[in-house]
Amino acid sequence: MNQVLFEGRLLVNIISTMLHKGALQVRYGRMNWERMFRTADYHRVANIIYLGLLGNGGLVPERWMSRFFDRYQESLTGGGSCEAAEQEILALLDMEKISCVVLSSTTIRGLYELQETADMSPLRLYMSPEVYSRVKGFLVDLGYETIQNYSEFGERMHRYSGMNVDIYQKLPFRTKYYEKGMRELVLRARVRAGGTGVRILYPEDRMVYRMASVAYQYVNDELMLRDMLDLFLYHRVWREQLNHGYIKKKLQGFHVDGLADKLLRLSYMWFGEKEDKDFMHAAEEQLEDLSFFDVLENRIFSRGELGKDKESDPQALGLARLLNKEEEKESRKAKKETRRQRREENKKARGRFLRWIFPDYRYMSGLYPALEKAPFLLPFYWCARGVRLLIGMMKKKDQ
Repeated sequence: MNQVLFEGRLLVNIISTMLHKGALQVRYGRMNWERMFRTADYHRVANIIYLGLLGNGGLVPERWMSRFFDRYQESLTGGGSCEAAEQEILALLDMEKISCVVLSSTTIRGLYELQETADMSPLRLYMSPEVYSRVKGFLVDLGYETIQNYSEFGERMHRYSGMNVDIYQKLPFRTKYYEKGMRELVLRARVRAGGTGVRILYPEDRMVYRMASVAYQYVNDELMLRDMLDLFLYHRVWREQLNHGYIKKKLQGFHVDGLADKLLRLSYMWFGEKEDKDFMHAAEEQLEDLSFFDVLENRIFSRGELGKDKESDPQALGLARLLNKEEEKESRKAKKETRRQRREENKKARGRFLRWIFPDYRYMSGLYPALEKAPFLLPFYWCARGVRLLIGMMKKKDQ
């Protein structure tokens, strides 16, 4: 088995065992613990893996066990402060009557039985461009600073306490289907209880947002185990109360209903318990080729290095084509803008050169006071100045 796939499945096994408080039975063999840590850290599950390794710490080099512990400690101590910081931000926005939509928040931590195994999920806010600068200003006043820009979409801001806030003036999804679908979700958002401006998504819309997001991340080879785990936990808690017909219809508008459903099934295969078998089996009966799940796993574990060439899902291929078209269009737009800027720079350079060769009347009058009495001689004095400069340059060259 490919080492990358082995490590990915080992991470899934550890996470599933920790969720269900089972006994971890894994033969570690000669593991590359540096790569294991970096893989777990990339997938944002290192804090869970630490708990799974506690009983087997002797097999893990102290240096890397310490790194796993650092991630666990961050989640243990930082979770409460992040929740308090989030409420501080939302309360301020409500007080200022700022209209914005919460796309995701720290409430996902409440779905974890051990909250220290949850991720330090950022608060994600979407708002109109008109209020974007105001919201950023409020965050700066609270001690946040920009640590990452999301092109024309928005930016990530961070505070020393560990809290991250993503603010968007444009939803971070390309293709006309995603832009339309996400816009419909945020327009349906309702004002949260006791609030004035901050709005939240309905449970079904939060599910649509999560499922559409994981499909988008999958096609971009950016899907992480933490995203799959959050999706699984959210669906398992809410599935009896959700309007699944509405969710399916909305996902059809994104053109990823089949792909998103397969990813949801895969999350149940990875993290589900025995009582989830009926749910999984009912879904599997509707699928003709279960080998697709191998392709899903391979792409997720390898970040697209394995399985991408075997991709067969028509919706994944369709979304990839649309995203490629968007990238090509943006590339053409960027090249066009670069050419425009170059033309502008050349035009300014020519203007500066002409102004140097033919200075204006006021400048020339300062050099040649006699010009004030005979302005019509300006061309003559341009020539005289040119000859003088030329002679000066020739003298310097001779020296």
